[in-house]
Amino acid sequence: MEAGFLDGRAGPLFHVLHRPADRAPRGSVLFVPPLAEEMNKARRMINLQARRLAEAGFAVLIPDLYGCGDSGGDFADADWDLWLDDLRRCSEHLDQLGNGPRLLWALRAGCLLAGDLLAEYREPAAGVLYWAPVTNGEQHLTQFLRLRVAAGMMSGQKESTRALRTSLQEGEALEVAGYTLSPALAERLVAARLEQPRAASVAWFEVAAEGDTPLPPASERLLERWREAGANVDTRVVAGDAFWSTQDIIEVPNLLDATQEAVEAIL
Repeated sequence: MEAGFLDGRAGPLFHVLHRPADRAPRGSVLFVPPLAEEMNKARRMINLQARRLAEAGFAVLIPDLYGCGDSGGDFADADWDLWLDDLRRCSEHLDQLGNGPRLLWALRAGCLLAGDLLAEYREPAAGVLYWAPVTNGEQHLTQFLRLRVAAGMMSGQKESTRALRTSLQEGEALEVAGYTLSPALAERLVAARLEQPRAASVAWFEVAAEGDTPLPPASERLLERWREAGANVDTRVVAGDAFWSTQDIIEVPNLLDATQEAVEAIL
C-alpha cells in the first residue's frame, strides 16, 4: 500500500494505492467515493476489498476528492465538475502503471459520478462494480437533508426537507451532519440520474439483511431497460448490514467474496 498526493486543479488530492507486491498489474481499478460521512463509514470495507484485488493482481487507487478526507479544501468547496477533474487525474495516474483493462468501482452516490466519468472515456471500461448504487440523486439529497431534520428535532428545532431544499435553491449553503453543502453541489446532485454506463460489463451489488431479498422495483426497472439496450449486467444481493451508514464500523464478508468473484468473471 502506498499513500500520497496528486496535483489537483484546486489543490492536493490524497490517495491510497494498492498494487501487487511482486508483479506488474494485470489491470487497474479506480474507486469513486460516496458522499460525505458514508465514505468514512465505508473506508474499512473499501480497503479490505482493495487489498484483495491487489493480491489478485490489480492496481487499485482510492482517492479523497477535493474538499473530502485528507485532500485540500473543505466540503463547502466541493464541486461536481471539479470532482470529475480529480477522477480524470486519478485515471491518468493509473495509466502510468500499465495498460491492462480498466475497471471502475463505486459506492452509493459515487456511482452517479462514475457514470459521468465513463461517458467521457474514449473507450468503454472493461467493467463497472457498483456497490449499493444510488439511482436518483434528488432522492439521495432528500435523504441527506433528513439527517439535519432529525438532528433539529432532537434539539427542538423544526425544519422540513422542503424548506431546506428551498434554502439551497435560494443560494444558501447548509450544514448537514457536520458537512457544509453548497447550493451548486446540491443542484448537480438533484439533476443526477444513474444511466447505463459505458462499460463492457456491469456488476451490481446490493446489501440486505437476507441474501435472497429482491432488488428494489425501481432498480429492477432500470436494469431491465439497460438489458434491453444491450447491457451485460450481473446483479447480486448479499447478506449483511449497510456498512456505509451503521453506527459502528462493520465488515460484510459476503460482499467482499461476491465482488472478487465478479471481477474474475468480468476478466
